[in-house]
Amino acid sequence: MVAAGFIGSVLTFAIVPFIDNPQEIIYAGLDTTDATDLDEPSTTVTAPPMTEDGATIADVVENAAQAIVGVVNVQELRGFHPSASSNGTVESGTGSGVIFKKEEEGTYIVTNQHVIEGASEIEVSLYNGEKASAELIGSDALTDIAVLRIDSEYDATPIAFGDSSKLRPGDTVLAIGNPLGLDLSRTVTQGIVSAIDRNITVTTSVGEWELDVIQTDAAINPGNSGGALINTQGEMVGINSLKIRERGVEGLGFAIPSKDFETIVNEIMETGKVNRPYMGVGLANLSEIPQFFLQQYSDDLEKGVIITNIDPGSAAADAGLQVEDIIIKIDDTEISSASDLRKYLYSKTKIGEEVTITVNRRGEEHSLPLTLTGQLENTN
Repeated sequence: MVAAGFIGSVLTFAIVPFIDNPQEIIYAGLDTTDATDLDEPSTTVTAPPMTEDGATIADVVENAAQAIVGVVNVQELRGFHPSASSNGTVESGTGSGVIFKKEEEGTYIVTNQHVIEGASEIEVSLYNGEKASAELIGSDALTDIAVLRIDSEYDATPIAFGDSSKLRPGDTVLAIGNPLGLDLSRTVTQGIVSAIDRNITVTTSVGEWELDVIQTDAAINPGNSGGALINTQGEMVGINSLKIRERGVEGLGFAIPSKDFETIVNEIMETGKVNRPYMGVGLANLSEIPQFFLQQYSDDLEKGVIITNIDPGSAAADAGLQVEDIIIKIDDTEISSASDLRKYLYSKTKIGEEVTITVNRRGEEHSLPLTLTGQLENTN
């Protein structure tokens, strides 16, 4: 039996280390760089540009920067570490976050899920120098979004979400975050929107997933993950998250657009999770299966994804799907991989909707109706 994760299970992002590969797409996030090893940066002074309402870029940044926080990922110690605290924890890395709401019960911060992944404690460093312990309200690894809460007693000015759907290539944007750690907190870099509606493939614990992102040439570095990409009105239009690293290439950064993360944030605020259509199957791509095993299905079988296990009581079980069925189509869409199936489920269907699953079962095709349930309905 081939082991694989459930479609409806919680996914986790893998943080790719900064190494000199010929090309790699990497998270901008958790910084573990020692800032003392850096060359002293040079400074160029230019005349401040003006925004449409007469404010300078510096005015916009001054207001928005108050909402930018440092996020410290503290993890339980495994083995000896010279920086370990007395309670057996160690700072695993730092990222950025953005205050977006302040209510009586607390102040809320959005960041990237990979910034706080694996944390036993989360510490937030505020604009005024105060530090606060943060509670994780919820996170969604698929979209790389997490929401934190700190006590409302801390002085904080939230930032407003803008409408990323109005962005056009060439629009001015600014990235604010904490590159290389808290010593360089609230660093501002300016650039333009290089492109919109880009699809970037990232690696998750259950395979690859495509994120819809804004491309920008504003400098994004380790520690910037979770920070704000703002427009010239000071509105947050993106969450800085990724960059492409390749010899001789600069200015290829990516941010999750507000039109995508705002809905996710609201759902996390309401339920602590994101509820998506759920089948309840474990899957493996055909490339992972020995060829001699696949010969019992068809000599020319090239596309599909094999079911490796089925969650008892799930939608898949109720529909009559079986282990070792090969899913070749959902509705009228051909399926070539587990990623194809996830993408269709999460972007084309809704909870409670009936879909038709076409499978190859030992050389015979069967079309089975399946009513999708919610992921939270199948989680204890």
